[in-house]
Amino acid sequence: MAVGIFDSGLGGLTVYQGVRERLPDVPLVYFGDNAHAPYGVRDADDIYRLTTAAVERMWDHGCDLVILACNTASAAALRRMQENWVPRDKRVLGVFVPMIEALTERQWGDNSPPREVDVKHVALFATPATVASRAFQRELAFRAIGVDVEAQACGGVVDAIEEGDLILAEALVSSHVDALKRKMPQPDAAVLGCTHYPFMKDAFQKALGPDVQVFSQADIVAESLADYLVRRPQMIGAGGTAKCLTTGDPQKVSARATQFLRQPMVFETA
Repeated sequence: MAVGIFDSGLGGLTVYQGVRERLPDVPLVYFGDNAHAPYGVRDADDIYRLTTAAVERMWDHGCDLVILACNTASAAALRRMQENWVPRDKRVLGVFVPMIEALTERQWGDNSPPREVDVKHVALFATPATVASRAFQRELAFRAIGVDVEAQACGGVVDAIEEGDLILAEALVSSHVDALKRKMPQPDAAVLGCTHYPFMKDAFQKALGPDVQVFSQADIVAESLADYLVRRPQMIGAGGTAKCLTTGDPQKVSARATQFLRQPMVFETA
């Protein structure tokens, strides 16, 4: 009955932790493609190839439902996967839609025409590949009108987090927020469009100021998944063992994950 959670590296652990707290009885298989991280600087075809390979491995571990807890994969590969590749008895879901539903205060499955919402100026912080895809703006346009989105590609932040250099990561966050503010001085809300970025949420909030509401994905995606499984319990797969897998060095990844989550994490070779 395992559910899979995939990320290019460690960022998806924020979603993993949120889901584990919300659904403690559901075994989770976490797959980090650390050997190929970060995805945010790769082209769409490369991201698609790596993501489909990882998802196939997770199906082998009994995960009929896989969450792409990687905004870059969700932005650059998910639609193509859903349209042409995912079998009818499997599901692969992304993390953009739950975030946008929370931002626009629309319920899951609300297919009414797009309408005006309270937020008017949204800052999107994401990887270069996510920004280039414009997937966030496309999904938002299905649900809301009159929202100005200013996207900031945050080069270097994921690399610094993956290396455990949080001092560098904080400096980079400050620099990227300054660049965003030159384009949009007073955002109403900020979206952390990479699951690595919640590790630096306090740094984003500090740089943005207390009046900007910062949306990160862990709790939002966890609640959306819980709702999804109530409606589609058949999508809980056959796997019954929780495990964490990596294409990288298991000892190094385990140490980094333990540092970030502040609890023991043990990764196996995928």
